[in-house]
Amino acid sequence: MRTGVFFCQGEERKGINIDSVAKYSANLPDVETVQILKTSPPPDIGYLAGQIKALSLGRVVIAGDFPGYFKPVFTRAMALAGGNTAEVRLASFKEHGARGENAMDRAKAIVACAVMGVPFPLAAVPGGNPVNHATLIIGGGIAGIQASLEIANAGKQVYLVEQSGTIGGHMAMFDKTFPTLDCAACILTPKMVSVGQHEMIRLLTKSNVISVSGKPGSYKVKIKQKARFVDVKSCVACNQCTDVCPVRVKSEFDAGISIRKAIYIPFPQAVPNAYLIDETSCTYILTGGEKCGVCAKKCPKECINLNETDKIIDVEVGTIIIATGYEFLDVSKIEQYGYGRYPNVVTSIEFERLTNASGTTGGRIVTKSKRINKKTGTEEWYFSPEGLPPRSVALIHCVGSRNKKYNPYCSRVCCMYSLKFAHLIKEKVPNVSVYEFYIDMRAFGKGYEEFAERIRQEGTFVVRGHSASVSMKNNQMVVKGEDILNDRLVEFEVDMVVLAVGLVPSPGTAELAQMLGIPRDEDGWFSELDYNGNPTDTDRGGIYVAGMCQAPKDIPDTVAQASAVAAGVLKNLTSGKGIGHMSSIPLSEIEAKAKKIQIF
Repeated sequence: MRTGVFFCQGEERKGINIDSVAKYSANLPDVETVQILKTSPPPDIGYLAGQIKALSLGRVVIAGDFPGYFKPVFTRAMALAGGNTAEVRLASFKEHGARGENAMDRAKAIVACAVMGVPFPLAAVPGGNPVNHATLIIGGGIAGIQASLEIANAGKQVYLVEQSGTIGGHMAMFDKTFPTLDCAACILTPKMVSVGQHEMIRLLTKSNVISVSGKPGSYKVKIKQKARFVDVKSCVACNQCTDVCPVRVKSEFDAGISIRKAIYIPFPQAVPNAYLIDETSCTYILTGGEKCGVCAKKCPKECINLNETDKIIDVEVGTIIIATGYEFLDVSKIEQYGYGRYPNVVTSIEFERLTNASGTTGGRIVTKSKRINKKTGTEEWYFSPEGLPPRSVALIHCVGSRNKKYNPYCSRVCCMYSLKFAHLIKEKVPNVSVYEFYIDMRAFGKGYEEFAERIRQEGTFVVRGHSASVSMKNNQMVVKGEDILNDRLVEFEVDMVVLAVGLVPSPGTAELAQMLGIPRDEDGWFSELDYNGNPTDTDRGGIYVAGMCQAPKDIPDTVAQASAVAAGVLKNLTSGKGIGHMSSIPLSEIEAKAKKIQIF
């Protein structure tokens, strides 16, 4: 079939030289013309129809990162030329993972398959390897927990690695889940307990993966487990150690709005439910044993060892699941909202802990109070259970998201958790005024649109438009913004501002990606093999992605993806063969396989 290959690529991308791929394409059988077209303005239909007719093209291949954008133009051109519109084929570099070290060969293979009329996934099938039945899961949030339980319940060994002192991740910090307003802890903590008690799960907290070697089906992994300084098996969480500890620092679990000791349990339902010592704030560790150490003297079980050292653990596994989650954007970079300058401008995760019944105020929504720090003599602001409730609250969406200066992408969950906050504020604070500033309402999930409508009916003043700034006027915070539906500028006096902060990949993602040989997308998230057809696999055989580490998503989607990954792992274990590296398949092999398929 006489074929024309048309490259529609807006700009050069790292790793792919379009001219080189075009020269390769010109030498493929049956290719009559290869053209590199401008994408702005879009290709002219009349010109394309003329080319198709003049060259008697029976098949047209559109190649580039997003060829689907241009397919309508080529389809109309093919129809005008009297050709078969079903023979307008796409060679999508993005969809089929043309990135990283082997981007050029992958791009050439994608074009070759399209020219031959063969779907790329049919021709690019890596070989299998014998597979070890143990699985390593990196990250102990809801994705890692769900995948661990599914695999372990099938009778297979799981190593669950978590860098903090407890599993649970960010979900453990939440009060309610949208749109049902179910208790987050009620859903999560039974799963956490199951992980901690499961005989097929070896839980390694305070741990990080430091090296990975081997091949699909047989990976050798080194894990560094940092000292907890407290024996998990002996500790009964009697609290006597923390009662006598003199060191007070901000609690990470409470997003810095409360205080914990240097020896602590992250939160009451933590798994493992035992104390650990923060080596960055413990007086004994910082002074080399010259001072303090009172917690070890006080412990009735003698389970505190202040001289404990880190250890290296070697494991062999057949598959690896990445479930490292996400972090919040550093909102102090965005100065217009006054975070850090105005005490009652808070981030979404800080507000989440404020409204939580296990938080520092027992779930009361209050503004900050002022006190004098006895050590420094300076004023400081803090949340007190006796604080005054706000009379008015502004909720600002898309803080750092959909913004080319920070994150160009949508963080997906911000609209819904902001609507959840509006409901909780109305529920807990009588006669409060709530203002919700949004750009576009992304209520995309089951029951989400109905929840958004419910918030409007509860009396929240919903404003579509950018909030320009937060300022202080006569000791009163003022939020200025635009109301584009009514074509006006608005200005509201408020006592509290809650910022819906965008999500970014968790710290250490770049290092882990390099260690595992997994590419990342332009926003820093781990790249899946095929977003549409294979969203859980990666280029490297036997390594999967689950949850937020791949891209922003809500809890139901995270749990569903984690279960899908577990099913994929168990499929490989049942068949007895792991999957090889996609990146290791040579171009010549893909060409040969495509030719065989083409014949049949």
